[in-house]
Amino acid sequence: MEAVDRDAGIDLAELLAAFSLATDLGLGQPMEHVLRSWRIAERLAERMDLPEDQRRSLFYVSMLAWVGCIADSPEVAASFGDDIAFRADSYEVDLAGLAGFGFFFRRAGRGGPMWHRFRVATTMLTTGGQNVMQGMQSHCVTTSTLAERLGLGPDVVTALRQFFTRWDGRGVPHGVGGTDIAPTIRLLHLADVVEVRHRTGGIEGALDVARARRGRQFAPDVVDASLAHAPEVLSDTGSGIDPRLRRPLTEGELDTALEALADFTDLRCASRAGHSRGVAELAGAAARSMGLPAGDVVATRRAGLLHDIGLHGVPVTVLDQPGPLSATDWERVRLSSYYTERVLARPAALARLGAIAATAHERMDGSGYHRGLSGAAVPMTGRLLAARRARTGRCSNRGRTDRR
Repeated sequence: MEAVDRDAGIDLAELLAAFSLATDLGLGQPMEHVLRSWRIAERLAERMDLPEDQRRSLFYVSMLAWVGCIADSPEVAASFGDDIAFRADSYEVDLAGLAGFGFFFRRAGRGGPMWHRFRVATTMLTTGGQNVMQGMQSHCVTTSTLAERLGLGPDVVTALRQFFTRWDGRGVPHGVGGTDIAPTIRLLHLADVVEVRHRTGGIEGALDVARARRGRQFAPDVVDASLAHAPEVLSDTGSGIDPRLRRPLTEGELDTALEALADFTDLRCASRAGHSRGVAELAGAAARSMGLPAGDVVATRRAGLLHDIGLHGVPVTVLDQPGPLSATDWERVRLSSYYTERVLARPAALARLGAIAATAHERMDGSGYHRGLSGAAVPMTGRLLAARRARTGRCSNRGRTDRR
C-alpha cells in the first residue's frame, strides 16, 4: 500500500469540527458555538423527520457555513471596522429591512476618520447596500468552493450557496426564499441565532427571537418545532459527533484537506496569499534535509499549514494596521498562537500538530509567544517553522504580527 493511501487516523468530521473552533473566533463567539448550533439543528431535524441523508449533510453544512467570513474579512473591516466585533453584534438584530439597514449604517466606517465614515455611509445610501450584498454572495461562493475541494457532495455545496437567504425572500440571492431554500439551511438559520440567544438570555430569550422572526428570516415549521420541543432541543448536553458521520481520511486526503484549510486561513489578510503553504514546504524540506524522522518531517509540514489558524481570533484591523500596535492589540496577536493550540487540541492526531504549530512564533531568546520559550525549550520542529516564517513574510504588510 502506498503511503498516501494509508489511514491517517482522523476523519473529515473531526477535522472540520476542530476548524469550526477557529470559525467561532472569527464570529466573536465562544468556542463550540458552531458545534452547539449544529446540535440544535440536528435535534430539530430528528423531530421534523428529516431524511437520514439530509441529516448527514446538515453536519457539514453547519461546520462550513460561516467559513466564508474568512474571505470577506478585509472587505468587512474596510466598511465596518473590527470585523469580529461586527459579526458578534450582528446576532442582536434582524439584518433585513430598516433595522438591518440601521445596523449597517451606524457601523459604516467605524474606527476610521470622519471623512472615511462619511464616504462609506454615502456609498451605502447611494447604492442601496450593494457592496454588502456582494460580500454575502462572495462569502457563499467561497464556502461552497471549499466544500467542493473537500470532496463533499452537491447537496452540501448547493445549500452553502443559500446561507444568506431568508424565508421571506429578502436575503441573498434576492428573491430566493420559502421552500426553495434547502432544508438544512432552514434549520441552520434558526439554530445559529438561537444558540447565541439561548446562551445569553436563556430559553425565553431563544424563543423570543424565534417567534419574532417567524415567517421572516426563519421558516415557520422550524420555529414551530423549536417552540414545541424547546427544553430538549436547547439542552446543553453535548452528544459528540455521530459515528455515522465519520469519513476516514487517507494520508493523501488529509494533506489535501489541510492545504485547503491553509489556503482559506491565508484569505484573512490580503498580503498572505500562499503564506501557509510556503512555510509548510520550506519547513518540511528543512526537516528532511536535517535527517529528522519521516514522521517528524510530515508533522512539521502539516503544522506549517496550520500554524496561523489562531489568527481567526485577531481582527483584520489589527493584522493590517500600518503603524505600531497598542499594548492591547499586541496582546491579541500574542494570543493567536494560544488559539492555534486550542483549536487543534483534539483529536490526538491533530493535537500533535497543534503542539508544533503553536511554537511557530517562539524565539530562541525568549521574546516570542505565546509561552515565551527559549533555547532548548523550543523544539526543533518549532525552530524550523519560525525560521521558515521569517523567509516567507508575515501576516501584515509591515510584519506587525511579530513586533510592536
